[in-house]
Amino acid sequence: MEHKTLNQIRNVADILPGWLGAHPLSKRERLERWAEALERKGGRRLKTLHEIEYAPPAEREALRVDDSPLTVAYDDPRLRAEGLAGDTVGDAVTFFGVSPMELHSILCACHHGATIAADVAAQHIRAAVTQQQLYAQAAFVGAAAAASIVVGALMI
Repeated sequence: MEHKTLNQIRNVADILPGWLGAHPLSKRERLERWAEALERKGGRRLKTLHEIEYAPPAEREALRVDDSPLTVAYDDPRLRAEGLAGDTVGDAVTFFGVSPMELHSILCACHHGATIAADVAAQHIRAAVTQQQLYAQAAFVGAAAAASIVVGALMI
């Protein structure tokens, strides 16, 4: 076995902090991490993807473009270490747990033009997180209401 110093391997490997293995990121934490990575880019213009909604599923999964918000996510060492496999639509759908149509509203040229500011993309990701939380809360309230109706009906 050959031993090398940290400085010797820094050029050939991503060196991650020890806290990485502490716990895997939740879906929300993954999305938040992506938004934070974009916010660090500020107003830098990133390329959008074209016609996500019209591509057949197999082609949609492979859609990517250099210097996009997905590239920023893939450049983040923690997201890669957590399992982000690449910067395609399919990789993002699988890793972030969002639908292709949610990515469409965040990344598509039909909404934003040829480019989008990184910080604006981060705002759209945070809005998607908030919307998902609201849907989850509504589903919980609906399920609780339905259960109480069933219990009430059984008591009659």
